[in-house]
Amino acid sequence: MWQLEVFEGHGERPGRLLAQAQHERAFLRDGVRRVPVREGRIRATLFLPPGSGPFPGIIDLYGTGGGLPEYRACLLANHGFAVLALAFYSYEDLPKGMKEFHLEYFEEAVNYMLHHTQVKGPGIGLVGHSKGGDLCVSMASFLKGIIATALINGSVANVGAVLRYKDITIPPLGMNPKRIKVGKSGIADIIDVLNSPLEGPDQQSFIPLEKAECCFLFIVGQDDHNWKSEFFAVEGSKRLQAHGKEKPEIVCYPGAGHYIEPPFFPMCAASMHLLFGKPVMWGGEPKAHCEAQIDAWKQIQAFFRKHLTGEPSGTSSKL
Repeated sequence: MWQLEVFEGHGERPGRLLAQAQHERAFLRDGVRRVPVREGRIRATLFLPPGSGPFPGIIDLYGTGGGLPEYRACLLANHGFAVLALAFYSYEDLPKGMKEFHLEYFEEAVNYMLHHTQVKGPGIGLVGHSKGGDLCVSMASFLKGIIATALINGSVANVGAVLRYKDITIPPLGMNPKRIKVGKSGIADIIDVLNSPLEGPDQQSFIPLEKAECCFLFIVGQDDHNWKSEFFAVEGSKRLQAHGKEKPEIVCYPGAGHYIEPPFFPMCAASMHLLFGKPVMWGGEPKAHCEAQIDAWKQIQAFFRKHLTGEPSGTSSKL
């Protein structure tokens, strides 16, 4: 809850109170159910809308911060989706670091949703931000039962850790720390650190998204300083179309940075990056970034409504 007050004057000692208001943000609407999931290896939280269902299902993945962020999942559940917020490292008994990931873990989560009585078939959606985005691309490329995949400033190359699935190994995209730029503030700009997945050995890191049997949505902040999100979206689109697949939806936002969150979240301009061990800039101009968050929220809901339910979007930016 926020207490907002406006005082007369601009000095250190405020003048008379001119106006005041309270602002309260509710994350769970009445009737939304929060269900901790500890089934097999899965470490997650399932959010179910009110009613008997079944509901269109989505798995939600975040990035290199690890843990189990739940806020986007519960906000999507407010709009009629059954959403599984899935942890994949640095949570409870999951691996502590990002050395390698096994896609079989994510396959367990997909099968859990596909067989859940409250989840509407025949398939589910995926939404992922940053590292969670390229994990979603890998899931869509190798696993069955995925109909729609939304990436928020995601990569189409495997980044940061080895990915294994059965007898397949995808190495992480190479990087050169010498390309880090550090300004007077001490905050690093890492946008040029990653190698291109189109050249030399790094081509092995390009995820074969042409194998996917789903539709894609790329949400792109054009001022993303974590990596070149627009480049990844364009190259992913080229590869899909070269293999006769449907052209993905790409929605670009000038002035938006890396952390495109649900509407009305404050912009995160810089913070500690766990892989680099130092504070980095994420990019974004405050007004443009906040406007992008409002529109992207509508786009994501409309995308999932179209592909998971076949219904017109009719979505709202309100939380």
